[in-house]
Amino acid sequence: MPRPFPRARLRSTAAVFTTMSALAATSLGAGPSAAGPDSAAPCALTRTDAHHSEGLDTWNAAYPRPARSLDAVMVFLSFPDSHPLTTPQELTADHFPATTRFFERASYGRFTLRPHPLGHWIQMPRPSTAYDIQRDWSPEHRAAYLRDALSVTDPQVDFSDYDVVYFVADPDAPGVDSDATKVVNLTSPLRADGTDLRRIVTVFEQHPPDRLVLAHETGHVFDLPDLYHRPTDGKGDWDTHVGDWDLMGSQFGLAPDLFAWHKWKLGWLDPRQVRCVQDAGPARLTLEPLAAGPGVPAAGAAGGPAFGLGRGTKLAVLRTGPDSVLAFEARGPVGNDVAACRQGVLVYRVRGGAQSGGGPIEVIDAHPRTDACWEDSVYPPLADAPIGIGESFTVPGEGVRVKVEGRTASGAWTVKIAVGR
Repeated sequence: MPRPFPRARLRSTAAVFTTMSALAATSLGAGPSAAGPDSAAPCALTRTDAHHSEGLDTWNAAYPRPARSLDAVMVFLSFPDSHPLTTPQELTADHFPATTRFFERASYGRFTLRPHPLGHWIQMPRPSTAYDIQRDWSPEHRAAYLRDALSVTDPQVDFSDYDVVYFVADPDAPGVDSDATKVVNLTSPLRADGTDLRRIVTVFEQHPPDRLVLAHETGHVFDLPDLYHRPTDGKGDWDTHVGDWDLMGSQFGLAPDLFAWHKWKLGWLDPRQVRCVQDAGPARLTLEPLAAGPGVPAAGAAGGPAFGLGRGTKLAVLRTGPDSVLAFEARGPVGNDVAACRQGVLVYRVRGGAQSGGGPIEVIDAHPRTDACWEDSVYPPLADAPIGIGESFTVPGEGVRVKVEGRTASGAWTVKIAVGR
């Protein structure tokens, strides 16, 4: 179970989540608004040119798709104004195997991230303070940092061998700011070893680091958006859109497993496991727990990875407009969600045209007058968002009524979804 963090720290460390310039995606034509229970395609929102669009009718080929094993190189950068107090081996252990295990559980064993850390420091040509490293980094200083990093590492690394690149800075160098950890997306890629480097994860984490921070940043490498809300004045809550319910909203979430929508986008759910609900009448369906499946262990369980996708429906989707859907999935304390505050059927809205950080997914609170898990939740008002057994909930503004009727002997959730009733 994750170590609880003070809520003040949750707010401040959420600021590390930010991405840089966007690569444009291709806009495609829209499909119909409803379909029968055996067809998921009509509920797949169209991918737009929004940065990290939640549309998933096609894959943006500018990003590596984690539907197979991918290789990641970790390069450790020191500076002439500081002697490292940690070793590359210690910094590697800060992030692996935890990051690999998170993705193995989330993908039901379909995806493995294989780290290839260098065992030594490579010194940058300029002091750490020369790069003015900070969260909202200037393009000039960021470009200088990347150019220098590539120039000193290219003689020792064949970048053509890797799908993901991590530049890990000495955390104790005076110019290193842990809030600056992010993915840099390059509209004009860097070139090394005959390979275009279109995105690089720049890691400035403290030692030990924030929990699951590298998994969050790696999610951006796979075209997943930021789901948190960034206050315009830098004050207030960051976690108001999804709370604890997806890693891309908060690395500290009690239930950080990726939404079923993201698993569908990444290729980890089969079409048969996504049900596109008709709006012509009530639909009764059975939702298999998102993290369930034969052999999927709870987070931290011993015995090695033995994963099964399961045969039941993981995601139900109801089209609400040309660019929006309601999504329904069952969440509970298992796998990556082992510390979940509440269990039940989670309802959220997805918008394919919303930008990363602009609320592309919003969890809908089935208990808006209450909250839960104040000591540990990143956003207690949404910690009790799921609909429990025997409860009914009408989605505000949509006229969609959801009733959780019970659970089967295998643990699946029986749900009734009705439109206009």
